[in-house]
Amino acid sequence: MIPSTTVPASAPPLIARQCIVNHLRQVVGYELFNRSRGASVHTAASDVLLVFTALSHVGTEDIVGTKLLFVNCTHESLAGGHLDLLNPAQMVLEIPPLGHAASDEVTARLPILAELRAQGFRLAFSHSVLDSAYAPWLQLADYIKLDLSALALDQLAVLVQYARRNTQAQLIAEKVETQQHYETASRHGVELFQGYLFARPSEVHTQLLPPAQAHIIELINLLRTQATTEAIEEVLKKDAGLAFNLMRLINSAGFGLRREVNSFREAVMILGLRKLFRWAALLFTATRDGGPPPAICQTAVVRGRLMELLALEANMGAEVADQAFVTGLFSLLDAMLPLQLAPALALINLPEAVSAALLQGEGQLAMLLTLAKACESSDDEAFDHAARSLELNSTQINGAHLQALAWTDHLTDPL
Repeated sequence: MIPSTTVPASAPPLIARQCIVNHLRQVVGYELFNRSRGASVHTAASDVLLVFTALSHVGTEDIVGTKLLFVNCTHESLAGGHLDLLNPAQMVLEIPPLGHAASDEVTARLPILAELRAQGFRLAFSHSVLDSAYAPWLQLADYIKLDLSALALDQLAVLVQYARRNTQAQLIAEKVETQQHYETASRHGVELFQGYLFARPSEVHTQLLPPAQAHIIELINLLRTQATTEAIEEVLKKDAGLAFNLMRLINSAGFGLRREVNSFREAVMILGLRKLFRWAALLFTATRDGGPPPAICQTAVVRGRLMELLALEANMGAEVADQAFVTGLFSLLDAMLPLQLAPALALINLPEAVSAALLQGEGQLAMLLTLAKACESSDDEAFDHAARSLELNSTQINGAHLQALAWTDHLTDPL
């Protein structure tokens, strides 16, 4: 289940990212921090929102990248369904101590931690895990972080020796602020380092492309009733924000697929109803009404549907018709995001023909887009040229345009 704690609708969090380096100062990973919240309001829900926003961020900087990501967790968030949306091979879950470290609670938490590690997640612990009360957890430790601001140098030597004897974990010295810190930790055999000596956390003002809340609710309701793939695909088609966010997630490095996904239907089938439900619920939590004007979003949907119908009228086949819809839907991304079209499209993996149409104005899809724009603007010259090129007559085009408008009006009726 998604944690029951809710996050008020608000702007996406300000995320900071600090590198973790080896002795050659090569970056091996990044720790993510939510700079929108103080430590006193660190919750399961804020953990979930942090990871989801990092995966879905639509800025020019890719927060996730291909390095290891160290993410702080609460014990409640470890049971959250958002972890199903992550690539375990890339994630390191930082497990907090329990405070009082009661032996029965340590034992009770062990199965959850063991299951996460069995799924492929790496686990990191603070040096508190070297206390005797946490002995059952030591076998699960992939990383142990040694806080140099809290440890005396003689304590550091003892803890390193104990960790070497009792775990297979790599040791990370954190809060390394001076050369002396680095040299001392390195001399004792610590292999990885994090702190101001190497880099201060860099901040990213995250951005999401918010879909209409009503469409997310409709999608959630369909998923709860185990609707057909076709019905779910229809909802995705009606909202550019929904479609963009899904393609952004499933093709991100953080999701972990080894091939590109280019169609909504394939994305739905790969995710499955359970994961798609969790994604939709997280998207509902992470976004708010606002974003691009509704008229732009509706124009994009009409354009996509019109191009799909025109492709079918021109006997281009079902696959090209699907690509035509995607071309029209994402042709206004630069109006929806604070980005130019090329970097906006670079956030998602699109078929080569779609990218060529949108960025170079090449191919059949580009001619379909020209015709769709001509229908919107009543540009007779562009209309005639595109119609002749596609061997379509006015009756076919006008009929398809009316169908697209009617289809969109029906889809966007208030719930």
